[in-house]
Amino acid sequence: MGFDFADEQPKLLMLMYGLVAFVVVVGGLLLLLDVVPAWFARRREAQLVAASAGGAPLPRRTKPREGLFALFFLLPTLLLLLIGLVVPAIRTMLLSLMDGSSTNWVGLRNYGWMFSDDSIVRVLINTLVWVLLVPLVATGFGLLYAVMVDKARFEAVAKSLIFLPMAISFVGASIIWKFVYAYRGEGDQIGLLNQIVVSLGGEPKQWLLESPLNTLLLIVIMVWIQAGFAMVVLSAAIKAIPGDIVEAARLDGVSPWQMFWQITMPSIRPALIVVVVTLTIATLKVFDIVRTSTNGNYDTSVIASEMYNQAFRYGQNGQGSALAVFLFILVIPVVIYQIRNLRQQREG
Repeated sequence: MGFDFADEQPKLLMLMYGLVAFVVVVGGLLLLLDVVPAWFARRREAQLVAASAGGAPLPRRTKPREGLFALFFLLPTLLLLLIGLVVPAIRTMLLSLMDGSSTNWVGLRNYGWMFSDDSIVRVLINTLVWVLLVPLVATGFGLLYAVMVDKARFEAVAKSLIFLPMAISFVGASIIWKFVYAYRGEGDQIGLLNQIVVSLGGEPKQWLLESPLNTLLLIVIMVWIQAGFAMVVLSAAIKAIPGDIVEAARLDGVSPWQMFWQITMPSIRPALIVVVVTLTIATLKVFDIVRTSTNGNYDTSVIASEMYNQAFRYGQNGQGSALAVFLFILVIPVVIYQIRNLRQQREG
């Protein structure tokens, strides 16, 4: 099967246009960021030289001019945020109030559909299970790893191995675990889990077809990936505990268990909150694992995967947009809590 340049010419032209546009935009921004400050600096230097030569008082910077200068640098960022975030968000909200073809207004009917359709209710329950289990379990394993390998002999090697899954994409990790859960009817199993079951005298199962077990097995993949992130953050927080506090507690004769609950846990509380909040947001948006492992079948779909299916597979733009808006609403309280928590830490 050969490659025909004539057939692929439109795609190649589109790729070339994209590359040219990228070079022009990024190169233009870099040029402006280099030329404009240098021009203002030369102008300011000329004013200072002229004022010094004429014996006049040195000109002062005016706040309006400084504000315009700051706005100039913020303008590209604000423009990109407007194009890439604000406008799509507003458009998605409007589409969520329309029918599947985005031609007729249906009001809040799509939101009512979310809570009345049994299959979508199942999706919402699955998402809730993910949000409840993944942050807590991943943070728990990360904390356990951090405590166990802290000041161990091969601490660097152990941390590298634990953190290694973070270097794998969600899709790659899902493919790896699909081989772990793989099923073969007769003979030797190619799936690690089924091979262990068979070696213990059990019967192999199609693990990803049995609900709700399949959802829990997909959650294992997410925990395996994110536990390394939690371990790194919490290990850094543990090492930041002042040594005099730890030494004073040991002189008071506290047990290791008391040291953990009375010294370590209160000291790393801010880091724990950051890890839980970060994992909660990542879990709410999980898509790759479900899409790669089961494609949302067998009662494993979550909001992000169902949003994709409704909008791009079934052509229901209104329902897909309603799910996207609902997901956005779920993320907002978590973000607000994190902002308030960081503000309290800064003020404290």
